[in-house]
Amino acid sequence: MATVRFFPNDGPPILTALHKPVTTLGRALGNDIHLPDASVAHHHAQIVFNGRDFQLEELDREGEILINGKKKRRARLANGDRFTLGRAQLGFSFFTEVSPASMAPPGSKSEKGDIEGIRRLQAFSERLMTSRSVDELLEALLDAIIELTGAGRGVVLLVDPGDAKDTVPRVRASRNLQREAIQDASGAISDSIVRQVIDTRRPVIVSDALTDTTFGKSESVIALKLSSVMCVPLGSQGEAIGALYVANDEVKHLFERPQLDLMQIFASQASLILQNAMLLSALRADKEKLSAELSDKRFGEIIGSCPSMLEVFRKLQKVASTDINVLITGETGTGKELIARELHRRSNREKGPFVTVNCGAIPENLIESEMFGHVKGAFTGAIASRAGQFQQADGGTLFLDEIGELPSPMQVKLLRALQERVVFRVGDNRPEKCDIRIVAATNRNLEEMIKTGDFREDLYYRLNVVNLWLPPLRDRGDDVFIIARALLSKHADELNSPVRGFSPQALAAIKKYAWPGNIRQLENRVKKALVLCDRTLLGPEDLDLGPEAEQPIVPLEKAKEDFQRRYVLEVLERNNGNRTQTARDLGVDPRTIFRYLEKEQNPMPSGATQSAVIDSE
Repeated sequence: MATVRFFPNDGPPILTALHKPVTTLGRALGNDIHLPDASVAHHHAQIVFNGRDFQLEELDREGEILINGKKKRRARLANGDRFTLGRAQLGFSFFTEVSPASMAPPGSKSEKGDIEGIRRLQAFSERLMTSRSVDELLEALLDAIIELTGAGRGVVLLVDPGDAKDTVPRVRASRNLQREAIQDASGAISDSIVRQVIDTRRPVIVSDALTDTTFGKSESVIALKLSSVMCVPLGSQGEAIGALYVANDEVKHLFERPQLDLMQIFASQASLILQNAMLLSALRADKEKLSAELSDKRFGEIIGSCPSMLEVFRKLQKVASTDINVLITGETGTGKELIARELHRRSNREKGPFVTVNCGAIPENLIESEMFGHVKGAFTGAIASRAGQFQQADGGTLFLDEIGELPSPMQVKLLRALQERVVFRVGDNRPEKCDIRIVAATNRNLEEMIKTGDFREDLYYRLNVVNLWLPPLRDRGDDVFIIARALLSKHADELNSPVRGFSPQALAAIKKYAWPGNIRQLENRVKKALVLCDRTLLGPEDLDLGPEAEQPIVPLEKAKEDFQRRYVLEVLERNNGNRTQTARDLGVDPRTIFRYLEKEQNPMPSGATQSAVIDSE
């Protein structure tokens, strides 16, 4: 059943159900809706129901009618319309807001008075899930609140983080009865009321602002001649970020506690909208900053700005245009293939093929056929002749990954192919010329393998014309942040993830962790977190970087002893095992060198103390 809500100047709203075909409104007591206001004619207007629509019509030519702020003589009423007869303000709703028992004495409170508020809240919540425009959502929210409370205008205000304490918050959205934005909305609010709400983070309801003991002497209240005001704070993580403000300058005692409670519920929705908007804005700014950083710190597809990587880029740029062989070394996961591809992209062979061979992934009995090809009938299963990787890379670059895994017999054949620039297919004695550039990579120490006889020294020098050593991720400083953000930005869209960044705690954990698997490990952790995390920011736990992942802190003496041992062994290696020369270079007694060698050969047993080992000597 449709209802009309009348807002008297000195009391709560009066609700009347429209249960008759014709409902009269006026100052005379005989009217169905009595409007005790001198500006209202005795028989001012009537509402006629024709079975489908409600029509508001004038009864007195001298009586003025405004519907949603526009003069009308007659008009069809729509749900939520506000109309004025003289100075009396009324609202129309299609929904039942009062029970039949409460219709009799006008002005009595309705047991179902919150039904419309719940409907509006549900409708707005549905819109919240479908709309992406922040401005559109805030305007819809204000329209709903104005209609529910009988306010004349509503404003959403935000606090700028850099604002001084006494600065009035800026207007984020504003609406009036005509569902239009308010011109100069900041001049239509009481800054003293707003400031108190934001400072105390408590809602305020003012029935008659001009006579209110707290705000009656406020300059803004006096200047605006305010009557009824409600203002509630907007919060985020325990801090006030703004306020939701509604007012009516003509009707006193308009707002009651239930309306304030409803407005606080809407304010929580507004807070959610604004938090998401601010987070999105921050993420966009962060993405723009990251893009700017990457443009300065990107070398092709490679990201880095630490001194060791800048040295790699410098060497790469110099050798890329030549045809000399390059050996790329570094721990697993440091990006050796990316460097090889960048060498190819910057060379004069760019238009030729880039062929990758993983020397550790091919069975030993097939590796010669894979590398050099075979002819039909060369071995069981060779049903047709097939070109090898060398032939496929003709005119381009052949990338030999994990070259340290190459079997010794194959090392001899590879050396011959590099020296003569020809290859022989398995089962054939005809040489085939190959115009290729060799780029090799390994995470193993080839010099140690040469000493143990596992790698040919002549092949090593043939491959290692120029060496590019890639530093581990733990030694690249702040590069880890830029790489992590770039990986997140790259994979978040691919995996359709809601994640848009890292929390400060996650960034701190990323910097502390040693990353033994380097960039490959970091990428895998980020991809797993993007799939499993439902939040917008990744935390340390999402990356498996809890407290247990941190390296243990060792006593200073133990750290110093470990460093000295590693340094002595490094200098000893540079001196080809000459202990006397090593002691002379380090300025220590030769017995010190023997002591470190003995520790290397007989490591300290678990639980033994350092002093016990020294004393035993």
